[in-house]
Amino acid sequence: MATINTEEFDELFDKGGDITPYMDMSTARRPNQERTAKRISMDVPEEMVRGLDRAAARMGVNRQAVIKVWLTERLDQEAERQAARDRATV
Repeated sequence: MATINTEEFDELFDKGGDITPYMDMSTARRPNQERTAKRISMDVPEEMVRGLDRAAARMGVNRQAVIKVWLTERLDQEAERQAARDRATV
């Protein structure tokens, strides 16, 4: 792999030049495209579905997006709580 310094790399990129000879493609990643999705199915009360639909309408997204955001937020909260518990036991 060829090498250049940061300033030369930036200048080449800014001018639209080919920067690929200076990149190690064996370690390249595409964020958010490496995750694999797993389909789940669950039964929930109709009122919960209506609540999700109301929230989705307010946010301007679909029901699935609301569920994903809320699950992500809750999982992050749980991870923070676990980390705090782990720090307290050390």
